[in-house]
Amino acid sequence: MAERLVVIGGDAGGMSAATNARRLDSDLEIVAFEKGNRTSFAACGIPYLVAGEIEQIDSLVARTPREFRDANRIDVRIEHEVTDVDLERRQVEVHDIPHGRSFRIGFDRLVIGTGARPIRPDLPGIDGEQIHGVQNLDDGARLLAYAEHSRCQKVVVVGGGYIGLEMAEAFVMWGADVTLVDGGPQVMRTLDPDMAAIVATALERHSIEVRTDVTVTGFEPGAVHTADGRIPADLVVLGIGVTPNSELAATAGLELGVAGSIRVDRRQRTSDAGVWAAGDCAESFHLVSRRPVHVALGTIANRQGRVAGINIGGGYATFPGVLGSAVTKVCSTEVGRTGLTEFEAERDGFRAVAATIESTTKAGYFPGTQPITVKLVAEAGSGRLLGGQIVGGEGSAKRIDTVAMAITAGLTVDELINVDLAYAPPFSPVWDPVATAARVVAAAVAAG
Repeated sequence: MAERLVVIGGDAGGMSAATNARRLDSDLEIVAFEKGNRTSFAACGIPYLVAGEIEQIDSLVARTPREFRDANRIDVRIEHEVTDVDLERRQVEVHDIPHGRSFRIGFDRLVIGTGARPIRPDLPGIDGEQIHGVQNLDDGARLLAYAEHSRCQKVVVVGGGYIGLEMAEAFVMWGADVTLVDGGPQVMRTLDPDMAAIVATALERHSIEVRTDVTVTGFEPGAVHTADGRIPADLVVLGIGVTPNSELAATAGLELGVAGSIRVDRRQRTSDAGVWAAGDCAESFHLVSRRPVHVALGTIANRQGRVAGINIGGGYATFPGVLGSAVTKVCSTEVGRTGLTEFEAERDGFRAVAATIESTTKAGYFPGTQPITVKLVAEAGSGRLLGGQIVGGEGSAKRIDTVAMAITAGLTVDELINVDLAYAPPFSPVWDPVATAARVVAAAVAAG
């Protein structure tokens, strides 16, 4: 009889594993359970749905359950929540939500792709109808419906990370008054303070009020309460971050790693033979710090799922690690980062050298050129590139991919200077801003 693969979670990590396993093993029976009512959805598109740049919510669905069934022979069951994993009996317990019944099903191999869930602090009023998270498409639909119904004029976004910035932009496009609140000393904690300050200035330039070092103490209809006073709010969006959804794995006895994520090896195998994990519920390995990390990004989830699926299907693949490369934008300001910040490098024991330059996205004389600020971090002595951050106008953020490739290749800043980057006035100055930053850092490294 054919062996059965059970997949818990119908989004990036789980379904990437399922489809890659199917490509290599045509006989494998594959059953996937998803608690929600959609599979393979692009949660990162929710802010743009709310902003009105994307008209239909189903545009954010890459593949439907029927498409998985027809193209890949994967039995996808939506609105089915796995409530227990019994590793000894090789069974999972599943709750069929629409019919209100539960059943057990056996497995030979198991993939856990349960993702992450938004951090939702236990504060007075947190369950109010005006408080919204944006983890999945159902969340996005509820947020959009509430915003349209209430015709919100005053929006408070709690959290100054990627989602916070993107949701702030969405409601600026609505014409609402937006206040962004963060409990830390800066927005975008994945950036160094000097680069985060540029982002904060950009937010304020786009009429977003920024309040940092502010502790939220509770909510009530029409207001957010903080240690510093009351902020009027018709609607509140939570963008505080996420935590790995690893309770099922922990209860089953699987080993957990950093930040409570599921510990995996380079082949995405967990501590139990025959069980794999991929996506936001699983840990990763940082290519620069050489330490386990938890980074919740869809790009990582898809790549981890691919590796898991190849191994499940009988092939061989490894996931080498991550740099935490990410981009976002708020209105006309783009932000990119990869590798280690200056702070992170020093925290992780590197003797770091950093430099920041200001340039333009195109030739300075070319119409439409925009300012760009690039910061690179290198290791003192060796000059090895450790990380980079970019903030600027249109055409800035994706330059971070050049930095990510250079770090992955193990280049020094001297070697980055001589990479044969393309040039034409509509795209770059003769010295691309990344290369210019590399020159400045290289001089600092040489100076000792």
